[in-house]
Amino acid sequence: MTSQLCFCCGQPTDVHDRQARFRLPDPVLNTRKQHRARGAWLSHGTPDDSVTMQVPGVGAFLRALLPVKLTGGFRATFGVWVALDPADLQRAFAIWSGPEYQNLRLQGWLANALPSWGLLAAPVELEVRDPEQTPYCAESPDPELAKVLTEVWPHQDVLAKLP
Repeated sequence: MTSQLCFCCGQPTDVHDRQARFRLPDPVLNTRKQHRARGAWLSHGTPDDSVTMQVPGVGAFLRALLPVKLTGGFRATFGVWVALDPADLQRAFAIWSGPEYQNLRLQGWLANALPSWGLLAAPVELEVRDPEQTPYCAESPDPELAKVLTEVWPHQDVLAKLP
């Protein structure tokens, strides 16, 4: 079966709703031992499987989803890491599997630079939209990140920068 082509860019439409997941937070990626540093803690065996991590001297991090609306009704969703206060990370991890999780709201800072925008360390507010998923980046006091979260972006420009 042949895929339908996009009227804007000529690419197959089945590649327009994309997901890009960062393996490590940028501050961890930029350290010598990364997540294998002495005293580092991961919620699961590897960074790929983990939803939380803490690295001494670097920070505490939580995975979150950052959806970006694209032209043509498409979407790109970034699986980012968000830096948190360690106490907030502990609180989130403690309720992760319980009914309280659905009401979780946190404040943190983007721990990955986004393709097209950068925005590393931009403040972001997280909320749980689906108790079966990691929290979503919901809003930001940073004007540029607020635009990324609310405006519609040219899909050909954003998708071209994704792996």
